[in-house]
Amino acid sequence: MRTVNVSELTKSIKEMCIEANHYLSKDMETTLKCARETEASPLGKQILNQLSENLKIAADDMIPICQDTGMAVVFLEIGQDVHLEGGSVEDAVNEGIRLGYTEGFLRKSVVRDPIERVNTGDNTPAVIHYHIVPGEKVKITVAPKGFGSENMSRVFMLKPADGIEGVKEAILKAVSDAGPNACPPMVVGVGIGGTFEKCALMAKEALTRETGAHSEISYVKDLEEEMLAKINGLGIGPGGLGGTTTALAVHINTYPTHIAGLPVAVNICCHVNRHIVREV
Repeated sequence: MRTVNVSELTKSIKEMCIEANHYLSKDMETTLKCARETEASPLGKQILNQLSENLKIAADDMIPICQDTGMAVVFLEIGQDVHLEGGSVEDAVNEGIRLGYTEGFLRKSVVRDPIERVNTGDNTPAVIHYHIVPGEKVKITVAPKGFGSENMSRVFMLKPADGIEGVKEAILKAVSDAGPNACPPMVVGVGIGGTFEKCALMAKEALTRETGAHSEISYVKDLEEEMLAKINGLGIGPGGLGGTTTALAVHINTYPTHIAGLPVAVNICCHVNRHIVREV
């Protein structure tokens, strides 16, 4: 049994919030560089170069890479042989968010009530997802999610008879309807199966996968590659101004489901796809 004080979570999450909002992750940096080299449209290539310049300025001058510094989504994979002490885990996570967003001078975008719309002033609370896994480590994933792309996300409750062609149509419809509003080129996370809420959670988790890493399930890998090609064939392009790079990656997660349903969620993220992972 390993003991971890929750203050370690607070410290890591504070640092992760600041880092994720100022620096592009290495996998996204590689993917964006590849897109600049392969984009066929001169205007699309120009936009990608401008986005890359913006990211460099942000990193060099320690400026947030986007004015929307997101609502913090935190995934905690907690080893079942870990004993967390020193207070509430949820409080520790939210304290990390509070410190990260206040000390990092990041925009506070969270309102306490969805109707009354009064800002909490420190970007808390986070949206926290817990997983109990084997082992004695705690894996933290912080994904600040901006709402330009979040608002373009969809859940489709398909019929089993719709099959894989129905899934493809749903993904393309979500991306096509999003158009320029999701700040393309985008990363598309897809969840297939489970229930209404499970498919949405899988789609969100898919965005935190290393960009371009494929599913280990062969038909899902094929579907990821096919959908990336079809999405890029839509012509939306960088900034929505046309081109061959509408999406940088499509990541799909699947789960068993009920005989009567075929839930599909499409969670879209903008070209920075902020996410950062640490273990404590």
